[in-house]
Amino acid sequence: MIALTEALRKFQVDVTLDPDTAPPRLVLSPEGDGGRGEDTRQPVPDSPKRFDASRCVLGREGFSAGRHYWEGAVEAGDAWAVGVARESVRRKGRVNVNPEEGIWAVGQCGAQTLALTSPKIPLSLAGRPRAIGVYLDCDGGRVAFFAPENEAPLFTFPPGSIPGESIHPLLCLGRGARFRPRPCPAGDATEA
Repeated sequence: MIALTEALRKFQVDVTLDPDTAPPRLVLSPEGDGGRGEDTRQPVPDSPKRFDASRCVLGREGFSAGRHYWEGAVEAGDAWAVGVARESVRRKGRVNVNPEEGIWAVGQCGAQTLALTSPKIPLSLAGRPRAIGVYLDCDGGRVAFFAPENEAPLFTFPPGSIPGESIHPLLCLGRGARFRPRPCPAGDATEA
C-alpha cells in the first residue's frame, strides 16, 4: 500500500513566492522560498498586485489545470494561513481569509488550528501541525490539506468549490510567524 504523502508527492511542485504581491510587513527570503511576518514596514513600491494591509503573498505559479502538491513548514507565531487563492483575489484593504474572498486555506489562530471557512471550523488535532501539505485538484475544483509528518488529513473543501480561473499558492503570516518550503525527499517526486 502506498503511503498518502508518497502518492501525493507525484504531483509535487516547487512554489516560489511572488515579491510583487508581498505587503510591506512580510519579508521574503531572497530566493522567494520563505518569509516571515514583521512589525516594521519594509520599503516596497505600491502596485495593484501587492497586498497592502494583510500579510499575505501569492506564489508566482498559477495553476488552472491538473493536480499539484506542495508542503511548507510554519514556525513560531500564533497566526498564519496556508492555502490557495484565485488570481483575482482582492489585495487592497483588510482581506478576510475565506472562500467568499476567493481564498481556501487552513491556519492557526492562537492555540487553535482552523479550516478558514465562513464560519471557521476548528480542526481536531493532537498539537499544532509542524508542516502543511496542500493538494490542489484544478480539474475537480478541490483543495485538501494534510499534516505530512503523520499523513493525517486536516481538511478538504468540497469538489467544485475552486473556480475555473488561475489559482495561486497563498501564504499569510502574522507577526513573528515564519514559513519555509519543505521539498519532498530526493527521488520521491515524479513529473505529473
